[in-house]
Amino acid sequence: IASSIILSTLNSQSVGSISISAQTRSQTTKVFKMSFLPNLAGWALSGGAARQDEDEDTNENNNNEEPAQQETEEEIRAKRLARLAARFDNKSQDSASDSNAGNEPASSNNDSTISSPAPMEIDSPAPIKEPSVGETIDDSHSKHESVTSLSGKTNTDAVELDGPLTKKSRGKEPADPVRKLQRKKELLLKKTLKVKLVGSSITDPDVIAIDTGSAAINVENISEIIASRLALPALLTNSSSSELFSYLGACHKRVSEELKNMPAKKNADDAVHDEIVELLQEIKRQVVSYAATSLVAPDLFESAKDGAQQLARCLTQATLDPVGSITVGIAGKNSSFYASLCDELMSQDMEIFESLISDIVKSLREELSKTENVLENSGSSGLVQVAALTALCSCKKAAVVVANSTGFLLPKEGSAQAAERVRAPIPPPPAGATPQQLQIYRMMTAMTHGRQSYLKRSGPALEKDTLLGLVLRLGTPMDSTAVTSQFQNVARTSRNEVQKKTDTVRRQLKVYQDTVHCFMRSLITAGEEARKPVLQWFVDALLVNTGATAMRPDKTKVSNSQTLQNMSVVLLKLCEPFMGDPSRIHPGFVWSPEYHGGIYAHTGDDAVSRLGDDMHTCTEPYDPKNKFIPQCFFLCVRSLHLSLVASSSYHTNLVRQVNHTAWSVRQRNEDVATDPNFNQILSMQFANEVSLLAPEMLHDALRFFNLSAGLLLQISDKVLPFMPEHMVDDICDFVVFVRRVSAKQMEGVDLSNIFKVVVKLLSPQYASTVRNYNLRAKMGDVLHDVYLPPDSSSRSSVPASVSCDPKMGGQPYLLSDPFAQENLAPSLLLLYGEVEHTGYYEKMGHRANIASLLQFLWESTEHRSAFRHITQNKDSFIKFANGIMNEMNSLIVTVMEKLPEIRRVQLQMANPQEWS
Repeated sequence: IASSIILSTLNSQSVGSISISAQTRSQTTKVFKMSFLPNLAGWALSGGAARQDEDEDTNENNNNEEPAQQETEEEIRAKRLARLAARFDNKSQDSASDSNAGNEPASSNNDSTISSPAPMEIDSPAPIKEPSVGETIDDSHSKHESVTSLSGKTNTDAVELDGPLTKKSRGKEPADPVRKLQRKKELLLKKTLKVKLVGSSITDPDVIAIDTGSAAINVENISEIIASRLALPALLTNSSSSELFSYLGACHKRVSEELKNMPAKKNADDAVHDEIVELLQEIKRQVVSYAATSLVAPDLFESAKDGAQQLARCLTQATLDPVGSITVGIAGKNSSFYASLCDELMSQDMEIFESLISDIVKSLREELSKTENVLENSGSSGLVQVAALTALCSCKKAAVVVANSTGFLLPKEGSAQAAERVRAPIPPPPAGATPQQLQIYRMMTAMTHGRQSYLKRSGPALEKDTLLGLVLRLGTPMDSTAVTSQFQNVARTSRNEVQKKTDTVRRQLKVYQDTVHCFMRSLITAGEEARKPVLQWFVDALLVNTGATAMRPDKTKVSNSQTLQNMSVVLLKLCEPFMGDPSRIHPGFVWSPEYHGGIYAHTGDDAVSRLGDDMHTCTEPYDPKNKFIPQCFFLCVRSLHLSLVASSSYHTNLVRQVNHTAWSVRQRNEDVATDPNFNQILSMQFANEVSLLAPEMLHDALRFFNLSAGLLLQISDKVLPFMPEHMVDDICDFVVFVRRVSAKQMEGVDLSNIFKVVVKLLSPQYASTVRNYNLRAKMGDVLHDVYLPPDSSSRSSVPASVSCDPKMGGQPYLLSDPFAQENLAPSLLLLYGEVEHTGYYEKMGHRANIASLLQFLWESTEHRSAFRHITQNKDSFIKFANGIMNEMNSLIVTVMEKLPEIRRVQLQMANPQEWS
């Protein structure tokens, strides 16, 4: 009825000069249509116009009385509706009289038409400018302007079209703060705990309904809500959160994010804000508390019986999903779920905490033992397990428990357990074998069974029975089928394809080695209680692998080469902070048995040779400012000797074997590309180069050897003879090896200290200190192979940055170094005679290198004064000259003896029948 009245009024009204657009009329009609019907119904139910008259009389009678109690919002609303109805009635009567005056027939049923309905009175927040008569209303500003009446007069009671008269605002009561707060709490439960209370309006199917007997959500019943959720059977929960600790960890993360993203306080909502924050903090506390309680009392919830395994899976999953990791803290350091759980457990029961960490380590060790190399990409790969161990040790107390767990170290040397031998189980004979076959099988088993046994204190035991051994043994061993299969038919593969495959495998190895370094660092930085067992493990590893330098190491006594290389990589990374400062290294570690643990013993079967012949112990006190630095440095020195240097020697022999195999195949007039034996041994060479020639490791090793040379330069002459001889030997061997197989990796590496220490030890005043002629000959080869400028030798492939001094304008070290200008020429003359003791065939190569160096120095003006000084010492010069003449005569005699043999062969070759 109201709609009809309003429409008829708007359509029939023609008085006035205001022109209302069709759009305005449509909007006005829509507003009154939508908002008037509910109010009209309310007016009718409240008594109509009669009620309005009663209210007005009552107000007049009470004008002189004291003010009554303030009316409620409902009473004010009812009165406004009554006034609106009365105005409707008046306007209807006026419209009817106007129609009769205009000789228009009235309707038979006395229906009246409303000419200009008056809107409901609304308190305007601010005075509004009234439009002038005849002014057209702008729709875009209609929200805060008065509506001009159709009669040409401004209606000050006009309603804002988009304002409070809309259906949404007029049809709803003011929001209840209590209900609004309750709704916020329900949404928080949904978002953080993924639950809702029974009777809640939330309809998300992924949210689990919890019945606590009450719809209230407050700090007091959060514990009951979480307990009800955890008590549900696994079948009723989502698959993603079926495990208790995975669910609680995710809840803790979501609550932390909510707390971090909470908006700042507003004055009007301080109480609500504080209540929400308090609720979130309580959820966070209860989540951690229930997790700890579930570990203390596993029978409390059905899903908490395997708590250690669940946490191990959570730590493993952190590698695959770092964002959802339980070790990542949203609010900063030590704010993660794992850190909070560890703190809570330690506060409740330290024994249970230690037992939990030990169980997690055991679970991760079992998975780690199933992995053979770093190329395995399954969920239980070595990378995932080591990353889980790193996450486990992010709590320092947990790292201490890991480092002191059972089986972390080898049995002590000399103990009964160390002498026990571990034997592999004998496989059963094949079914259906004949007696003769069984006899042969037993004989073969007896022959091979002893090769698989090992002592509990040995290299194989280090890899199989200790945690760090299980971690460090993984790599890219060349005897692994998974590695060599990457280089199948390599003789028929282009060099670019081989390089791509090598780079791919190296990237996987590097990622794993970086993860291992993070794990080691988390143990070492956890404090003295964790660092001491780790360093002791390295000492034991070096002691049981002293046989790794042999040409053919005994695999029942020493670890595999990949384990030793990984040890060196880790120690090189630990030495990185002091790599450029040898002054922080105290040499006294070498002669302090209580610190080095026997790895630098100067007596016994495993004695380490010194530079000097004096076997007495140095009396210099060992009192470094930081004991970790010299300990880490000298552990790395020994590790490089047993790993990289030994592996480089093995690789040199392997390359020789490859070349010999290729020569043998060609001698048989066969194709090396199709020969299976050649392809097999060549694939082993490339597999070995994956780890041995890794660019980053070569770069770090060269820097470390330069650091070692810097230490030898700065120590006193009194201490120098007590330094290990292999320090200098390893420097020479490795630098020459890198120059021959991968000279490009030397680009940009500072090797100035190596040059200086070689020149120093070759000088006549140190000839009595370094008595090993083979070592002195190697130092001469270093000068020739590494520091002789490329333009002086057509075979040299060393970058110019290695042999030239950037501080002296790029001049070669051989010419610019002041000490070399004075001492190198007489040192080389002395060395020319000393290499006589290295062997008949070896001395020829050494002397050829020395002759090239002397020729280069003779052509430079910087060394002329040194040569003049040599001639002044007649005894030494005559001895040198006689030596050269004798050597020349010997060579001429050898050539003359070989000439008849050469002629005989030439004659045989001239006769094809005889030669064939």
